[in-house]
Amino acid sequence: MRAEVDMIEFDVKIEAQDLYNYMMAHAYNSASGLIGSCFGALMIVIFGLDPGQWIFLVCGVILLLYLPVSLKLKSKQIALTNPSFQKTLHYTLDEEGIAVSQGETTERQAWTDMYKATATGKSVIVYTTKVSAAIFPNRDLGEQRASVVEMISTHMPPGKVKIRG
Repeated sequence: MRAEVDMIEFDVKIEAQDLYNYMMAHAYNSASGLIGSCFGALMIVIFGLDPGQWIFLVCGVILLLYLPVSLKLKSKQIALTNPSFQKTLHYTLDEEGIAVSQGETTERQAWTDMYKATATGKSVIVYTTKVSAAIFPNRDLGEQRASVVEMISTHMPPGKVKIRG
């Protein structure tokens, strides 16, 4: 049995690829992202059934590529222009919640106020609202990843935590 950790601290430097990974996960876990992808795939299937209808292929490809390409461009722009991503963020997870500091500024949010927690193959993501999140890239968590996931799972209701491994 593991001893419970009272506090975990780590630094995170958010890069364009981290934002892209978060945006893709967020988009494809929403109804609009799934519907758009299904509709694009359906149009390509229709083209396969009637190859003379090339417009279905063009529209299907556009629908399937629009979201990933636009999110890639947007993540690069945000990473370059948003001041909060220019410097390292320092996170502290404790019994009360999550604190993030950068320079002289510190913000804290209680575990009870967190919306949900999830993970991709590259990051642990804790949603502070439906659309805002703290992104913890696995490369920055290193060996602390398991402890971070355990801390989140211990302090958030099970129904709000969708993290495997």
